[in-house]
Amino acid sequence: MSADKRWRLICYDIREPARWRKVYKIIRGAGTHVQYSIFRCRLDDRELEKLRWELSRVMAKEDALLVVDLCPRCAGNVISRNHVDGWDEVPATFRIIGGEGPAAGAGDQAPAGVRAPAPEKSAKRSTSRRKPAL
Repeated sequence: MSADKRWRLICYDIREPARWRKVYKIIRGAGTHVQYSIFRCRLDDRELEKLRWELSRVMAKEDALLVVDLCPRCAGNVISRNHVDGWDEVPATFRIIGGEGPAAGAGDQAPAGVRAPAPEKSAKRSTSRRKPAL
């Protein structure tokens, strides 16, 4: 499915600060903040429609939304000064946070969202006796 994803430039103009914060939080989850009200998102058509639907529930009629779909050639020709690079690169699907070894902190902890394996049970068996079945 990632082959269908393309870079989208999403710009918005929200008139009220409370709505602006809500819109910002929604779009922040979908992409990278480039400028004050401009994000770059790598989305397929379905994800874009879901994002637009979520935004439509928050935005008012006087608010503006602009979504620019960038083909791979156009994305590779983006010129940016002191901003995000890599419009022609496909971003990683995951990110590893921290390093290896004890110097990196708590190395025995599982990453966020991943359950750590259950501790091994001791070799000792319980000394309690079960009642015989009648």
